[in-house]
Amino acid sequence: MQVKSQIEQGVAELGLAFSNEKVEQLVAYLQLLEKWNRVYSLSAIREPSQMAALHVLDSLAAIMPLVDCKTITVLDVGSGGGQPGIPWAIAKPEWQFVLCDSNHKKTSFLRQAVAELGLRNVRIECFRVEQLTGQFDVITSRAFAELRDFVSLTKHLLAETGSWAALKGVFPHEEIERLPEGVIVRQAVPLRVPNLSADRHLILMVWERE
Repeated sequence: MQVKSQIEQGVAELGLAFSNEKVEQLVAYLQLLEKWNRVYSLSAIREPSQMAALHVLDSLAAIMPLVDCKTITVLDVGSGGGQPGIPWAIAKPEWQFVLCDSNHKKTSFLRQAVAELGLRNVRIECFRVEQLTGQFDVITSRAFAELRDFVSLTKHLLAETGSWAALKGVFPHEEIERLPEGVIVRQAVPLRVPNLSADRHLILMVWERE
C-alpha cells in the first residue's frame, strides 16, 4: 500500500475528517523525515509504511482523547523527529504548539519541516526543558522520560488547569506508582493504532495543587 493511501485509510479508521491538503502535508512530512534520516539518524525506523504507522498514525491516535479541546497551547517535550507535535499541528491548525528539543540537529530538522509544511502554528525551541518558560494547556511527550521525571521537569510550564499527556507503549503500572505527590492520573486511554499491533496508551495526568 502506498504511504498516502495508508495514511488516508488510517485517518478514516481513527474517525478524523482530514482534507486532502492535510494528508499531503503528512506525506510530505514523512518524505522529509526519510530524507533527513539518511544523514542525521532521526529515527531507527526506515521503511516508509512503518514510518507512516509508527510516526504519523501512532501520533494521531493519541490526539483523539483531546481532539475536541478548543484553542489550546501544547508543548511537545523532547520532540526529536516531531512526534507527536507535527502530526498534531497538522491535525489542529487552531492550536498553538511549541516543539522543544535540546539536540541542535533535531531542531534544525524541525525548523525545516515547519517551514516546508507551512505550519504557522508551530514554534521550535532548542533548550533543555528546565530552561524553557511559558505556560501550556497540554504538555506531551513520546519516549522522553519516565512519567516521574517528565512531570517533575515540566511542572513549571503547566497552566493552572492544564494536563500532561504522555504517549506510552504497555501500560506503565510501575511508573504511575512512582509519580510525585499531588500528580494524579486523570485517565489512562488504550489506543488502537491502524496498522500497528503493539500496545499503546495515552496517560493523562493533572497536578492537584494545594
